[in-house]
Amino acid sequence: MKTVVIKTEFIKLQDLLKFANLVESGGMAKECVQCGEVMVNGEICTMRGKKIRPGDTVVFDGQELTVAYAD
Repeated sequence: MKTVVIKTEFIKLQDLLKFANLVESGGMAKECVQCGEVMVNGEICTMRGKKIRPGDTVVFDGQELTVAYAD
């Protein structure tokens, strides 16, 4: 599992995929989310603007991510 560190309260799902370098562009992230290729906390999520907060788990393309606040 890879931990992505954020400095804000949350990160949008499509932005997380791009920030973690799992997709090449925001457009690609949008398409992947809307096609149901991303799971958030064990459930398929098609809301690209879903707010991901520390403690949430995101799975995409065999990669598992979690989010944590910067110290």
